[in-house]
Amino acid sequence: MIKKKKLQEASIPTSSMADIAFLLLLFFLVATVIDVDTGLGLTLPEYVPPEERMEIKVDPERLVAVLVNEQGDVLIDGEIVSIFQIKNLIKPKLLARVEMPLNKKIIVSLKTDRKTIYNQYIAALDQIKLAFFEARDEVSLGRFGKRFKDLTKEQQDQMKDAVPIIISLAEPEQIK
Repeated sequence: MIKKKKLQEASIPTSSMADIAFLLLLFFLVATVIDVDTGLGLTLPEYVPPEERMEIKVDPERLVAVLVNEQGDVLIDGEIVSIFQIKNLIKPKLLARVEMPLNKKIIVSLKTDRKTIYNQYIAALDQIKLAFFEARDEVSLGRFGKRFKDLTKEQQDQMKDAVPIIISLAEPEQIK
């Protein structure tokens, strides 16, 4: 009598599935790039020891002082304004000095209180930068008929010389 061989049923081996899942998880953890850019895009100056520091006198007519106290009140050249008026007050001063040499251009100094809320500091800084960018756009429209971003690299360099962004970030202190 011949014994008939029994056919095995088809099955999928699942014993290595945990290993494959673990390898896939490890691959995605290693290959994934998490965007962690936070903070301000500022380039800070190099540290200079106190004995090597030089004091440079700036003509008060070139300086626009923006002070922000701990309540968020903004003072521009001694006048109380709201944060959103900063741009409108600084831009005409920038435009008035477009044709002047670099040592006559406007310097905007931003100074805050130690207890100033970070968002108000950033909002004030944004308004100051916006004033510079709008002044550049206005000057480039007058000279080239295009906005600053649409200019060639050479023309943009000319606009950067005409309206340089000069912002002084002073150390926070007690402002009353």
